[in-house]
Formats: sequence, C-alpha cells, structure tokens
Amino acid sequence: MKLKTLFSVSAVPLAFALLSFNAAAVSPPHPTGLDAPMISIQRFDPKDYSAQEATKMFPAPAAGMVQHILSLPKLENEDDYMIEIQIGQTQMVDCNKHGLNGELKELTVQGWGYSYYQVDEIAEGPSTMMACFELAKKEAFVRIPGELKMRYDSRLPKVFYLPEGAELRFRTWKVDSTYQYSK
Repeated sequence: MKLKTLFSVSAVPLAFALLSFNAAAVSPPHPTGLDAPMISIQRFDPKDYSAQEATKMFPAPAAGMVQHILSLPKLENEDDYMIEIQIGQTQMVDCNKHGLNGELKELTVQGWGYSYYQVDEIAEGPSTMMACFELAKKEAFVRIPGELKMRYDSRLPKVFYLPEGAELRFRTWKVDSTYQYSK
C-alpha cells in the first residue's frame, strides 16, 4: 500500500520534470548578441516623407508606396555576415500553403549607382486546395516568391519601396565555421 502511494505522489513531480525539460533544451543566444541585431528601420509614405541625410539621393515614395530604410550597424568583420530579406503580408490562413504574387526588382539611383529594391504590386497567389475541415485559421506571414540575400554592408542603408500593406522582414546570417580545403 505504501509503495502505491509513493508512486502516485512521485508521478506528478516526475511528469513535471520531464515536461519542463523541453523548455530548458533551447540553444543559448549567440555570444555576439546578433540574434537580435540593432538594425534601425524607418518607414515613410508620401504623406510623411522627409529626406534623410543618408538617403536623400533615393527617390521619394510614390502614391500608394511605402519607403522602408534599413540602416545596418557597423560590425568588425562584415564579410562574415549576410542579410536575408523576405517581402509579404501577415494574413489569416487555413491549413493550406499560401503564397502571394509579386516581383522584387533591383533598380539603380541615376547618377549615383546605388541600388534599391521595389515591388510594384502584390496580389493573391497560389494556394494548395486541401480540405481543412473547419480547422481554426491562424495568423502567418505569406510572402512573394523568392528571397533576397545580400552581403552585409553598413556603409549605405538598404532601401525598399513596397505597396501599402506589404511587410518587409529580415534576418542576419553569420558564418560560424572556417574554410575547409580540398587539394
């Protein structure tokens, strides 16, 4: 009888310990702190646009467009980093895979040679057609095809022109390994 009581009393703490192990089994943050880079973001639409010193050579946003400016902090060895950019919208989606239609174009500031990026239009795109059986919809980021990966370069801001309602998301990649050789 005492053995049965002992098992029932110890089952709850044992179950709690096993379930809470998952919370402790996450990777520690990167020692440089770049998991959350301090990239500054500015957004301007035609109504609130004001030319900034670092981006005054770029065109003002046209009607229906928003200018997104990413200013990257200077890093010690920028050749070891990259920026990944995805463009889309946060939408309520069902269990199907959803996409958007849109084309990211790289343009050049005349007379300066600086690149900027523009998406003229974003529209509903392809979706799988699975029956979801009234599963609850969830909020998810749905993006246009492709993504942009560029070298990390803090000397000049990254400028994007997107239609109103579009979102730009980005992340920083860092090389954590050394070169291997084949001779």
